Amino acid sequence: MANIRSNEKRAVQEVLDNIQTVDTQVVEELLQNELVDLNKKIIVLDDDPTGVQTVHGISVYTDWSIESLEKGFEEENAMFFILTNSRGFTAAETTKAHTEIAANIVEVAKKLNKDFIVISRGDSTLRGHYPLETEVLKDTIEAASDISYDGEVIIPFFKEGGRYTVDNIHYVQYEEHLVPAGETEFAKDRTFGFSSSHLGDWVEEKTEGAFKAANTTYISIESLRAMDIEKITAQLLQVNDFNKVVVNAVDYVDVEIFVIALIKAMKSGKQFMFRSAAALTKVIGGVSDKALLTKEELIQEETGHGGLILVGSHVKKTTEQLEEMKKSDSIEFIEFDVHLVLEPEKFQEEIERVITTTEKSLQSGKPVTVYTRRERLDLGEGKQEEELKLSVKISDAVTSIVERLNIRPNYIVAKGGITSSDIGTKGLGVKRATVAGQIKPGIPVWVTGEESKFPGIPYIIFPGNVGAVTTLREVVEILS
Repeated sequence: MANIRSNEKRAVQEVLDNIQTVDTQVVEELLQNELVDLNKKIIVLDDDPTGVQTVHGISVYTDWSIESLEKGFEEENAMFFILTNSRGFTAAETTKAHTEIAANIVEVAKKLNKDFIVISRGDSTLRGHYPLETEVLKDTIEAASDISYDGEVIIPFFKEGGRYTVDNIHYVQYEEHLVPAGETEFAKDRTFGFSSSHLGDWVEEKTEGAFKAANTTYISIESLRAMDIEKITAQLLQVNDFNKVVVNAVDYVDVEIFVIALIKAMKSGKQFMFRSAAALTKVIGGVSDKALLTKEELIQEETGHGGLILVGSHVKKTTEQLEEMKKSDSIEFIEFDVHLVLEPEKFQEEIERVITTTEKSLQSGKPVTVYTRRERLDLGEGKQEEELKLSVKISDAVTSIVERLNIRPNYIVAKGGITSSDIGTKGLGVKRATVAGQIKPGIPVWVTGEESKFPGIPYIIFPGNVGAVTTLREVVEILS
């Protein structure tokens, strides 16, 4: 194994050039043979709506009621998603939601006599309520069933977003370089910050020493590319006491080889919980590749109105993409001064102004972009929970723009995970959507259900931290 310090930046091409190639056709055949016998319903709990960024033809339910879970379990598809939106929750709200979800899953699984796998889909840049979510799921499922979890598999690899794990260090790609995740802006997140890039150390940091880097099982790129399935399976069979399994990956084939070994271990009786980014779901769900979506595929009902783009995310990449889009003369822009949230009366006036202006612009047939003021609302040290609560008020205000629209836009683009979740569930009133596919790599599109405010509208869920500087503008150009 290379002797790499976890804070070193590395050249992308240099890393990829040093990795052994493998016959992907052989891997694909082996994987299909294992998936045929898996016979477990795969339930993906998505902490924001961006986790469907690798799949298509899959259902997303926006609640976790017994009724919705039964529908998901009874689908022909091996997998369905439940949108929890827990990245926008407090720790207490997250605990409550995951306790309910786990209890309901066990109840439905018993009723329908069906085995299941739970995947906690988290952010590929390591933000979110970890280890809280998977611990609550584990404890609740174990208490309500005869399942006993041996370990937890961690796979934050997400190729479409340039997130790679090499030598157990998780990287975020910035142009031609891989930057250790702990050195990025994401690691400085006020709610979910961290310092470790080595995933064993990250586990130890996030669990406050309850789980040690030394007790973590590491699935190396070398073992994966050597297709040493027997060795990897043996590693998994040794895991116990809910210790962690870190999977290195730089391409989908690495996840595919791992899943072959994983299913073999599960067939031997091992039980695993999963914390992963979006790549694992595509592989274990047996979802085929699909070409990027076109305007013709997406817009079935021409309204003559403009499209609506809502930008809530404040990560640097989103702001850069917004600035690039502002160079277009064909798009209207409305800045929403969300700092007025501290002055309720003025905030209400600002919401009314934004809604009125948005409707006028949409009626003219032009795309309109509503974006929140770019400076972060900073209440100072130790105020993270208060800031999270204010961010919920702001998100509610952005959502109300869609909720109160009297004009059907031609399409809706939402930028940012929490923003897109609230707009989907509250603004559009979606109970169940179908993932149509992706409009650009890592940028999923929902087609809304009949129950929603605008049935059948293409709803583009654009993660805050995905794409090049020009990608947001390009998405609007495709749709316009």
